[in-house]
Amino acid sequence: MANDDGMIEKIDNLKLIVFDLDYTLWPFWVDTHVTPPFRRNGENVYDAHGILVKYYPEVPAILERLKSLGYKIGIASRTSCMDEANELLKLFRWNQWIDYKQIYPGCKITHLTKLSKQSGIEFNQIIFFDDEHRNIQDMKRINVCSILVENDGMTFKLLKNGFDKFIDATAKN
Repeated sequence: MANDDGMIEKIDNLKLIVFDLDYTLWPFWVDTHVTPPFRRNGENVYDAHGILVKYYPEVPAILERLKSLGYKIGIASRTSCMDEANELLKLFRWNQWIDYKQIYPGCKITHLTKLSKQSGIEFNQIIFFDDEHRNIQDMKRINVCSILVENDGMTFKLLKNGFDKFIDATAKN
């Protein structure tokens, strides 16, 4: 599968990239579609029923590319299955790229406010990817550039579109 990682470059005033989890980095709701405990076998992760737990195919390469460019990476998820979400991040071996996590039920404004405080990065230096319209609308209230993730989950194409939107929004301010 070809990806567009070469099209992703460093943007000086963009410091933190934040992702939701469910239907953004992986194609399920962690609280309803997979059953813990999870286990890793080779390169794959399985749930308690032996069902392969998948993520969107470009996600590891996206996280690796962003980290290689010096970006900070955050997670903002409102799941009530906090332990399970954290366990999957560990088993997928994504924690090597993730700097900050806010995983608990609540409003995404709270998540992003805490990520901003944790990182020391201002709202206007953050881009946020999420699959829910309400969360995208909430981010407008706090001046965080946000991108709606649709059916294919997180892809390099969507990341590039998000970067372009961030550049356009920054140019207008």
